Amino acid sequence: PAPAARRGSWGLPAALVRRGGLVGGRWLETPASFPVQDPASGEELGRVADCGAAEARAAVRAAHEAGAAWGRLPAKERSVCLRRWYELMMENKEELARIITAENGKPLKEAEGEILYSASFLEWFAEEARRVYGDVIPASAKDRRILVLKQPVGVAAIITPWNFPSAMITRKVGAALAAGCTVVVKPAEDTPLSALALGELANQAGIPAGVYNVVPCSRQQTPAVGEVLCTDPLVAKISFTGSTATGKILLKHAAGTVKRVSMELGGHAPFIVFDSANVDRAVAGALASKYRNSGQTCVCTNRFLVQKGIHDKFVEKFAEAIKRELHIGSGFDAKTTQGPLINEKAVEKVERHISDAVSQGASIVTGGKRHSLGKNFFEPTLLSNVTTKMLCTQEETFGPLAPVIKFETEAEAVAIANAADVGLAGYFYSQDPAQIWRVAEQLEVGMVGVNEGIVSSVESPFGGVKQSGLGREGSKYGIDEYLEIKYVCFGGL
Repeated sequence: PAPAARRGSWGLPAALVRRGGLVGGRWLETPASFPVQDPASGEELGRVADCGAAEARAAVRAAHEAGAAWGRLPAKERSVCLRRWYELMMENKEELARIITAENGKPLKEAEGEILYSASFLEWFAEEARRVYGDVIPASAKDRRILVLKQPVGVAAIITPWNFPSAMITRKVGAALAAGCTVVVKPAEDTPLSALALGELANQAGIPAGVYNVVPCSRQQTPAVGEVLCTDPLVAKISFTGSTATGKILLKHAAGTVKRVSMELGGHAPFIVFDSANVDRAVAGALASKYRNSGQTCVCTNRFLVQKGIHDKFVEKFAEAIKRELHIGSGFDAKTTQGPLINEKAVEKVERHISDAVSQGASIVTGGKRHSLGKNFFEPTLLSNVTTKMLCTQEETFGPLAPVIKFETEAEAVAIANAADVGLAGYFYSQDPAQIWRVAEQLEVGMVGVNEGIVSSVESPFGGVKQSGLGREGSKYGIDEYLEIKYVCFGGL
């Protein structure tokens, strides 16, 4: 019979749709499997191997065994492997995008954008591999020299979320492999097919067996697999993107063997529009920042703060733009800009935030309910008369809900923005140069967009402050997370 991927409307590329785990360069079947569903229709895309603690340990061992040879390869050779992997992603970009849309639901155009972004990390770190520079430090004694070497930390456990099922992997793995580390990837249970497709291309690119391993698993097996990846003494480093609550559990596990950690955790991004802002640009930035991936991005705006002089005009124009520009539908439909949310739990959270806000006096300007297309679809929603007491301004919604708070002074806006215990991204629109400097420096976030709603790029350091995480990804700083600094004192000269 034809593989499940060929059935249905997805038209997935059979050559890239893998069902097994990838351990030591070989595809691994397991006695149990779990279903991967299309969030738009609820139909099953296929079943994937349900790895458990034993498979996770085997993957760690495979990565450890491959590590010595991979770490000793000249950086140029690692660079060539990463470059070939990048080229294969580019050759298969349409197919990889279809896999994302099928398992994640995002519009195909967004999925294609993610694949370009995802591949760009392999390209970037292929180049950075050759720029891991050490140091020579002048010594205070005549008969010695001080050298500084940078060496790979070892096996890295990579735990990734469903909202960017390809880019969240390459942003970590590109840096790790460039540094000379080997990896075990645990993809989100909702979206394992993208991680496995990357594994198929890694094999084709000639990346040695055991350098890139993938252990997909169901929600039931996730705690056991996560615990192995965070406690196994052969793992030197954990890189995790996901919720702050899960990040704290992994940090506790990692403490037992004092592992290196990078954490990219929850956000609660403020988007401030000052009276001096260009309103049309602010509306365009707001639309891009809030509704990309139906509001399911780590850096998407969660609360809009709009100064009173411009407030009514902004809300009116924002509502018009939502109605005019956004189209709900299947990600495979060319005119769709808003796909489904990942699952029903996500929809329920949006509903809870809206009903809480309305019960406390917020007004629904547009949207506000589930869409008739299916249980995971929700109307893009705009709320006004929102206060800081409401749930939607206190926790991350992760859905297509834009709550607007009216403020009077700059100091008030900065205080509201900084009241959160997380700080990943923040955005503001202003045409006043002095205000731009003040607010950019005062916002307690790792990334600031000034008159810009989309800030992510491969060249820029991605990460947060406070409870939004530790470390930075992408950019020239991203590779440092996978390197140890070794000091060599050369004496008796």
